[in-house]
This record gives sequence, structure tokens and C-alpha cells, in this order.
Amino acid sequence: MARTREAARWLDTSDGLRLAVREHGDPSAPTVLAVHGYPDDQAIWDGVADALAGRFRLVSYDVRGAGESDKPRRTGAYLLDQLADDLARVADLVSPDRPVHLLAHDWGSIQAWHAVTEPRLAHRFASFTSISGPCLDHAGRWMREQLRNPTPRSLRKLVNQLVFSGYIGFFQLPVLPELAWRTGAMRRLIATLERLDPRAAHNPTQPAVSDGVRGLALYRANMRGRLGDPGERRTDIPVQVLAPTGDPFVSAPMQTEIAQWVSNLRIRRVPGGHWLPRSRPELVARCAAELVEHVEGGAESRGLRRSRVRPGRREFQDQLVVVTGAGSGIGRATAVEFAAAGAHVVVADIDEAAARNTAALITRTGAGATPHRVDVADGAAVERFAEHVRAELGTPDVVVNNAGIGLAGAFLDTPDAEWERAIDINLWGVIHGCRQFARQMIDRGEGGRIVNIASAAAYLPSQLLPAYSTTKAAVLALSQSLRIELAAEGIGVVAVCPGLVNTGITTSARFVGVDDAEQARRRQAAKRLYQRRNFTPQRAAAEILRATRRNAAIAPVTAEAKAGLVLSRLTPGLLRAAARADLTPR
Repeated sequence: MARTREAARWLDTSDGLRLAVREHGDPSAPTVLAVHGYPDDQAIWDGVADALAGRFRLVSYDVRGAGESDKPRRTGAYLLDQLADDLARVADLVSPDRPVHLLAHDWGSIQAWHAVTEPRLAHRFASFTSISGPCLDHAGRWMREQLRNPTPRSLRKLVNQLVFSGYIGFFQLPVLPELAWRTGAMRRLIATLERLDPRAAHNPTQPAVSDGVRGLALYRANMRGRLGDPGERRTDIPVQVLAPTGDPFVSAPMQTEIAQWVSNLRIRRVPGGHWLPRSRPELVARCAAELVEHVEGGAESRGLRRSRVRPGRREFQDQLVVVTGAGSGIGRATAVEFAAAGAHVVVADIDEAAARNTAALITRTGAGATPHRVDVADGAAVERFAEHVRAELGTPDVVVNNAGIGLAGAFLDTPDAEWERAIDINLWGVIHGCRQFARQMIDRGEGGRIVNIASAAAYLPSQLLPAYSTTKAAVLALSQSLRIELAAEGIGVVAVCPGLVNTGITTSARFVGVDDAEQARRRQAAKRLYQRRNFTPQRAAAEILRATRRNAAIAPVTAEAKAGLVLSRLTPGLLRAAARADLTPR
């Protein structure tokens, strides 16, 4: 159903043009002033206005040269000083007594940056949410910074952005850009780029040819001067930058590496393409609303805290991390390590007392932890657990599916019940965790990490561990497949493959096909072996955090796990031959 458009109010600019202004929502609510980019008009905000309905008053307008507003022919009429003056006049018209909250995209963001960094105008703005549009002066200085101290990384970032910005040079040419618009070539190019973001296909951009042609003056009036001789433009108002990771025009580094110019800055990297307000209006509305509500006196959301840029910030500061099987061993060490890196950790274990002990260990350090009992083999229980976490704490940023059990013994000696138990915990437990929390991460729209603890046994054949190896190989295969499926959502899936880590699993692992006395003897022999290897859970946890940060596809932890992964790819036959040896603990 087509959205009903409100009647326009008309604003006279300082140089005698008329701008079409529309208002949505309660006039007494805080005002969000939305500024569109090129080659769009204010209709790009319709979905965002619907998502904000009942909470805020959203005001949008067609900038000069677009939509129903007047379209001056002089290039000089599109200078940033004039655009910022237009924006301030709209703010004065719709909210003369209170500062407005800016929400802007693309060229709308560029002119909004110019306004909020202009001392005579800055008092009119309470906050600013910017999407895919940098301050041109910041961009010019950023480019110079990459050249001033050249490193392979800085030069790669600069070259990447220059490739992204190639169209800007084309827009400086006479005649050809206009011809590209009038022949439909530009509209076809935009449609092709939008198809890179599957969400945009449901609501494609359909720019008017006249808007595309007139808007070329934005580039011709401003790019050379601002990028060639950038000034120092600063702001102290609260700013958050939504940086789409799939934007083909504006790279994330150029948008986000601006802390020296913005004292109150938040950065949120989000999966999506350039036209985020059209493809993900609910996400844009939620992020903007969180900042507006906080500035208006509300509590600071976890998302805002997590995205705040400040000196001394720890690696996982203000993130929410769920760790299953966190009552002991690798799980406990991983929970403690994430907490030390700044996260609030949900400590989950089937043993409630063990979960509480881990949580207490964390809270004594001043970090945050919440214990929870859950049996990962029970799908309904994991679903209730996931909903409880979301309701009480929010959507996790990282989920570590660690809970598991050990099982050793020959294939023919392993009864069905033992197979079922191993599969239920080691495999279904991971499936349940992935299914419940991946859906939450997708719904939130800001990515995340799912870390599944497999094992080096996943790729090392063994006649001693047929059931255990099967479950861990399945976890590895699941992780690889899920990584591909969730990549477009910005969710990384990491398969961690420890080797011999000295944990309590050696004393709880089951050895099938033997009596109690022999089982106790084998457990003690395995314990001695792991103690001699002495790779601690703390070292494993450090590797898990490193793999999470790098978003590694497969992360072998110990030296034997790393060597085994290489050999499994290069000489699998040699590994199969070695597996014939009897490695039963003696």
C-alpha cells in the first residue's frame, strides 16, 4: 500500500528559493530533522518515519535541486555554506524554541556536518546521526593523514577510498554526466549497485532524472575546494556514525576515523549497502532513537555504550557475551577473559552452582556477570534461555557455544545411548545456541560473532574417539556452512579447535566398553598426559578472544592442533596411517 504523503509546508531560503518541508508525528515530541542525499528526495525517509511514529516528530524536506523544491541552475547556489543555511532555516521553522536532532544520509550528511561544525549554527542541533556521508573537510584531512605517515595499511585504505570515489572525478566532466543521466545509464548503474544488498531489492531507489542532473552541481561546487584545502571543523554535540560495511561509495575508515574532530562520538558499523534508510529503515530508526532518547535524558543503551569512542577503551568494552559450559575449564577461562576485556558475560552451565562460582569470580574483579542454568541439549530450554537474555540484557554481541562432553572407546563398544548423549550435547547443543542467538543478531541488524568450540579431533582421525570426533567434525562443518549463510548479516562464525588443553574434561570423560576400575585408571592416565602437556585453559581462552576479534574461520589453538590442521590438508593419508596406532591411555 502506498504511503499517504503529508502536505508540504514551504520555506523561503536566503537566496529566494522555496523548499518543500513535511512533518510526521506529534508536534510536541522531540524533533528529528532528516536530510536526504543525492540523487534522492525526502521520500527516502518514509520507512524511517513510520518506524519512529508515536515517539518523535520527524521533519524532512527536499533539499535545493531535488524533489518538489526549487532547482537553481547556478553551480554557486549549491555551496555548502548555502546548504547549511537552508538546513538551519528549516530547523528554525519547525522547532524555533528547541534544538533539533539531525538524521542525515549521503549528501544530506555532508551538509549536516557542515552545519554542526559551524559555530554560529551548532546551538540549533541536539544530536547528529550520520549515514554514509563524511564532512568533506574531515575527508580531505583524512586523506592527507594516510599519506603523511604511509604504511601498507594506510595506503591500502586510501587506495580503496580513491577507487570508491572514482565517480566524483567523472561528475566533474562537462556534458558526459548529464548524458549518463538522460540516457538512463546512471539509473541502471544505481540499480546494479543496489542489487549487491539483497534488502535493497525490495524497495529500490528510483531517482528522477532531473534530480540527478541538477544535483551534479553539489560535486562541482564543493569537492575541489573542500578536499583540496580542508579546514579544521570540530563539534562537541553527540554524534553517531552508522557506517554500512557494504557501501560502494564511502569506505568505513574515512567515515569513522574522526575522533580528533568530534569529542562525543559513537561508531556503529552495520551490515548493508549505501541506501541504508531505504533498505533498513527499522535499523536506522532504532539507532537514531537510542541517541535521541539518551540526549533527551533517557538511559544510555548498551548499543550506545558499546559504540562510544573514548581513550583507553578495552577490546570488548560494554559488549554482551554468552558462554555456555562456563562453569569450569575452557568455558570458565573464556568467560573470565571476556570480562577482563570489558564485556558483561552471561555465564551458562548445566551445573548452576558452578555457573554462580564463575560469575562470582568475575564480579569480584569489578566486571559484570550473570549466571544462568541451562541444559544445551534441551532445545526448548535454550530457547527460553535466549529469550531471557534478550529480555533482561539485550541481544548478545558474542555467543560462545562451548558446552560439551568427552567420550572415548571403540565404535563397536559405544552403545546407542552414549552416541545419543554425545550428539545431543556436543552437536545439538551447538545447533540450539546458533539457531536462537543468530536470529536475535539478525533482528538487531548490527552483526556479531558466534564462536563454536569444536576440536582438533574434528579433522584428526582416531580409533579412540569415533563418537567424539564425529560430533566435533559436525560442529566444524556446521560452522563453515553457517559462516557463509550469515556473512551478509555481518555475523562471523568461528570454529575453535583446541588440542590437548589441561581441563577437568579428562576426569569426566566416558571410556566405554570397560568396567569402573578400568575407566578410573584410564581417566587418571589421560589426566597425567594432559598435565604433562600443560596447555592451560587460560591460554586457550586468550586464543579464543584473538580468533573472535579476527573473525577467523578456523582457529586451531595448540601446536598439535595447528600442525594437525596443516597435515590434514597436505597429507591426510599419513594421518590415517598414524591413527592405526593404539593411543589408549595406559
